[in-house]
Amino acid sequence: MIDVENNIAMLNERIFLATIRAGRSPAEITLVAVTKTVPAEKIAEASEAGLREFGENRVQEAEPKILWSRERGLGLNWHMVGHLQRNKVKKAIQLFDVIQSVDSLPLAHEMSQRCAQAAAVRLPILLEVNVSGEASKYGFAVHEADGRVLDGFLTAVQEIEALPHLELQGLMTVAPLGPPEEELRSCFRRLRLLLNILREQLPNRHWQHLSMGMTDDFEVAIEEGATILRIGRAIFGERGK
Repeated sequence: MIDVENNIAMLNERIFLATIRAGRSPAEITLVAVTKTVPAEKIAEASEAGLREFGENRVQEAEPKILWSRERGLGLNWHMVGHLQRNKVKKAIQLFDVIQSVDSLPLAHEMSQRCAQAAAVRLPILLEVNVSGEASKYGFAVHEADGRVLDGFLTAVQEIEALPHLELQGLMTVAPLGPPEEELRSCFRRLRLLLNILREQLPNRHWQHLSMGMTDDFEVAIEEGATILRIGRAIFGERGK
């Protein structure tokens, strides 16, 4: 039996200790509980334990859970954290409060246009960056050798920044699964350095978020500057259980 409340308490303790080691404040960290395959009753338990930020990977699975939470007035904020197909954008902007996985310029344009049609306020977004260079991962590609932005990336960011219905707040990445700690640390560090480049190049934008770190690597991510953690298994147990 998964004890969600106890898992959250233990997770918060680990987050607290990681921030202390890094010389940071726990208030800098937003915990997003990822609910892929998680049933509604477990989401309710997490909400009762104090969590307010939740994430889903797929629009189709997210819709009934989000509508369920709204019907019950739980006051949850929902993050899209998985790959978003352009044909799902219309539904996604109706459901999610934040889209963390904007991985292309065409997707950003589609989102802004759909927000305009819906007369929506500016939608908070993060740009997904493939800092590991893995072919299996989505996201904008960047140079690995010297930390500079890959040709065209900065131009794309400037174009996205100008879109009237999107609020660009930072970057997101998915680290490789199971590498040595130094490889993880390097991956997270590259995202932080990239955010610093964007702060220098586009100083008028409030670049506030680095979404990086999941169940197996969030402590390293905190030490390297993460502000958003996307955690499922440490809260809800193995998927499907």
